[in-house]
Amino acid sequence: MKETAGETGKNGPASKKRLLTRLFDYVLLYKLRITVAMLVLLAATGAQLAGPYISKIIIDQHISGIQKPWYEAQPSEPPQGAAETDIRTVSFKERQYVREDWLRGPAPDAWKPAAISQIGLDFYLVHDRVPAEAAWNLSADGQVVITANGGTKTYPAEKLEITDVVAFYKHDLKPVLELTGLFVIMLLLSGGLTFLQSYMLQTTALQIIQKMRMDVMNHIQRMPIRYFDSTPIGQIVSRIANDTEAIKELFMSFMATFVVSGVTLLGILVALFLLDVRLAFVALAMLPIFAVVMMIHLKYSKVYVTNMRARLADMNAKLNEAINVMPIIQAFRREDAAAKEFDGLNQDRYINQKKQIRVFALSTRNIVMLVGGLATAAVVWYFGGQSLHASVSFGVLYAFIDYLGRFTQPIIGIFDQMMNAQRAFVSAERVFNLLDEPVDREAEASASVKAARPEGRVTFDNVTFAYKEGQPVLRGISFEAKQGETVALVGHTGSGKSSIMNLLLGFYEPGEGAIRIDGRDIREFSKQELRKWMGIVLQDPFLFAGDIKFNVSLYNPSIDLEKVKKALRDVGADSFVEQLPNGYDEPVVERGSTLSAGQRQLISFARALAFDPAILILDEATASIDSETEGLIQRALAVLSEGRTTFVIAHRLSTIREADRILVLHRGEIVERGTHDELMQLGGRYYKMYQLQTGETGATGATGTAGTAGVAEANKRR
Repeated sequence: MKETAGETGKNGPASKKRLLTRLFDYVLLYKLRITVAMLVLLAATGAQLAGPYISKIIIDQHISGIQKPWYEAQPSEPPQGAAETDIRTVSFKERQYVREDWLRGPAPDAWKPAAISQIGLDFYLVHDRVPAEAAWNLSADGQVVITANGGTKTYPAEKLEITDVVAFYKHDLKPVLELTGLFVIMLLLSGGLTFLQSYMLQTTALQIIQKMRMDVMNHIQRMPIRYFDSTPIGQIVSRIANDTEAIKELFMSFMATFVVSGVTLLGILVALFLLDVRLAFVALAMLPIFAVVMMIHLKYSKVYVTNMRARLADMNAKLNEAINVMPIIQAFRREDAAAKEFDGLNQDRYINQKKQIRVFALSTRNIVMLVGGLATAAVVWYFGGQSLHASVSFGVLYAFIDYLGRFTQPIIGIFDQMMNAQRAFVSAERVFNLLDEPVDREAEASASVKAARPEGRVTFDNVTFAYKEGQPVLRGISFEAKQGETVALVGHTGSGKSSIMNLLLGFYEPGEGAIRIDGRDIREFSKQELRKWMGIVLQDPFLFAGDIKFNVSLYNPSIDLEKVKKALRDVGADSFVEQLPNGYDEPVVERGSTLSAGQRQLISFARALAFDPAILILDEATASIDSETEGLIQRALAVLSEGRTTFVIAHRLSTIREADRILVLHRGEIVERGTHDELMQLGGRYYKMYQLQTGETGATGATGTAGTAGVAEANKRR
């Protein structure tokens, strides 16, 4: 069964909105943790984005602070024009200098303005008020030439020595050290908070996926058997394992990246508006370009991702089928054909993945880096040249370039996670489609109520059933099995034997008629209540990976080790179990392939006995047993069926001679019924089937006598 992209669900806006709503519903289950993580994220983003702003303050207010306006005051004239007398001053050649931003009020009229600027590697002082946008140059004779407002003026040059420069910076040293320390603290705080929010978001994502996997697992266990009849096992496994893993990447990687990137982008825009509105609009102008690129990427990439996920499910289904029937493939030399079929699916997935990677490579990181680089170059070219005339300060320009570099990083992060996000959304569609599959109708009575053990009286009342509408496999089936009776169902393949048992177990519901246990319609039972007192032994008994005692008790708390040993002893399996190296703790590999068919069957008998069912179903339980083992199996069957209403489906008619009633089915109808002796005397279909199997050609007297003796012996035991 090849899954197509269309099977993952409709892709309309309503479907996408519903998909996002259902994913968000899982997020709301952990809203407290996510809210705390978001608050931590905001704090981490604030601490991270504080770095460039702190750098801007260091540059503009302290490193470039020497180039701000100064005032000269003689020692005999203390700076009394300030609001306070403890104002900071700098001594230079027996003169006192005060920087304008140190004042808390207007400077006294007696103070002389001064200015300092760097020319090359040296600093020069002039005694005049110089506009901030002025250009400083050094003439050939050592004079300072200042150009401002279209005019040029020459000043005597007072060159500052290194010790003088240090003196002019002495009041900036402490603030710079404090701000640098704050910068380091913010880096450490950002790192710690980022770790905390990442840990909280990712562990929450793991919990969400854990919950989703359990929801899917619990759901498929309540789905009708019809679904599994028509759906390859590999596709179901792919949805539970691979698709939920892809959704995990959505919550762990994309969600975290998207949230972190969104908060970071918002914080950067706020910081840019605080720096300079013009520079902020440069960053805003980049967002529509990225949005258009992202829409193009999503449009073309979604098709390829959907096909990739569908082919992966097909490959899992093909692998599961090939592994299960590997002996058949090898026996009929179909290895090449099977490999060719798998290669076709693999090649289709490879082609779609290559196309998706091509779209990703062309439309993501390259575009973002190109646009970001062009924007940075334009800003440096325009505003950098203007900064020489004080259009923006050097600190603002530095902070902007830093923020612009950080601005493209979250965009790149979102684009890098886009492939995972698309895979996750496609996988989410598939998982939710599985969760939307209808489940078996539960009975109105609560399954939590402990149901009393039934007597085991089973009645089929004119039951008609069809797997496909209009093609009934059972027609008007009516019979009654009393408590403790053994009823055998015989007939050729396809006559409806297993269908009757599937209806009794509640795997399907009859189209017409009713099935009752102790007079109560089984549709009034919950599935758990119905099957609690039923035991089943299949032709090919399934043993789970674990050990012997687990395969008997199946972790039922009411079945302890002593009950396990008793069940194995009662069916005659204790002798070989105790000879195993680890006894009851002997590991069992999947399907019990290290044990013989007879040993596996005896363990399955012990399992059924340990659960003490009121109704026992034996579906071809002795069909694959050799003649030497059959005697042991027959004794185990006698123990297992004692006191229970037992249904036996058998092709070996010799194993049901002691049955209380034999129902002969043909094309979905009961054509004969009675004991072995009665059916043999009737000389009908059962008689012919028995003769074909035993090779008897004579009269039925001897056979009838043997059958009568067998029934008498069985009745005597009961």
